[in-house]
Amino acid sequence: MEYNFFATVARMKYIERWALMRNTREENLSEHCLDVSMIAHALCVIGNARYGKNLDADKAALIGMYHDASEIITGDMPTPVKYYNHTIKDAYKMLEEEANHKLLNQLPEDIRAYYNDIFFKDEEHEYEWKLVKAADKISALIKCMEEIKTGNREFVKAKESIEQTVKKMEEDYPEVRDFVAEFLPSYAKTLDELN
Repeated sequence: MEYNFFATVARMKYIERWALMRNTREENLSEHCLDVSMIAHALCVIGNARYGKNLDADKAALIGMYHDASEIITGDMPTPVKYYNHTIKDAYKMLEEEANHKLLNQLPEDIRAYYNDIFFKDEEHEYEWKLVKAADKISALIKCMEEIKTGNREFVKAKESIEQTVKKMEEDYPEVRDFVAEFLPSYAKTLDELN
């Protein structure tokens, strides 16, 4: 029997992000999910190394890798629309959940359970899920920084808004505070400055 899960997920590269914004460089969902995965992993490593936590960095990386996979089915809903009011936000959450179920149903039944807690929150990894959300916001902030660095002022308001969200997350998650202080400034550097 054939299963479509991985061929479907591979289509993340066709989902463009920031559809309502003029981009100097387009970003697709695959690129974004890789960034979120790496950042979420780093946040967990920081939490373990510096704050004595016992976080599953590998699980966070996997959650990050698939965190927006539902958008293969739903498309990338622009943030101003997605969060316009509670009714739309709740309806979109239900749509995302339904899309995730549809994706998981494309796996053989005997391995589906291994992916369930990557697509749906579980209590055991609640903190990791929160760090994936923080990584998602940091990734969006990095995109804004990159666009502004090229002279694209289209992202100025988005950057201001996302910075406020990340600042609030820094208060709750020391891992986020450390990443922002130690790693975020490097994203403004040129290749020569990085080397």
